[in-house]
Amino acid sequence: MFAAAAAGIGFGNAGVHLCHGMSYPISGNNTKYKHPGYDVDHPIVPRTLYLSYTALTVDGVSVAVTAPSVFAFTGAANPARHLQAAAVFGVDISNAKEADAGAILSDAVRDFLYKMGDQPRGIKEIGYERKDIPALVEGTLPQRRVLDLAPSHVAREDLHELFEHAMTY
Repeated sequence: MFAAAAAGIGFGNAGVHLCHGMSYPISGNNTKYKHPGYDVDHPIVPRTLYLSYTALTVDGVSVAVTAPSVFAFTGAANPARHLQAAAVFGVDISNAKEADAGAILSDAVRDFLYKMGDQPRGIKEIGYERKDIPALVEGTLPQRRVLDLAPSHVAREDLHELFEHAMTY
């Protein structure tokens, strides 16, 4: 319960937005992917906290898989904050240009996910194809409570492009 409360406080302060809104249809429409380490007999794209007797881990695969695409998109809305986040990942931002903030953070998140070793490298590895993007967009649009927190206005066309860029990374 403490971990869930701490996560909720962090989410509230961080202003989670697009990645979380986009994660609902990714998890909810999954018919193929079964994340490594989950001993279940059905497809699962983890979205939230996973508790076992030996470990407590956050496997927000459906949230993380769109992060590189999302941060590349939102970088222009608040370049300084994106560069600060990249610095947390160990990126030297001393000579970074604000115009590159989204790409810099996107690359940092991409590298972090890659180093984790068990993360899919885009929604294509979860089993989605380009023909699925319209359904993913439609599943994201009702998530207004998080979409409206995005630092940039997000239209249907933007979501389509975000999912397109999230196919592989």
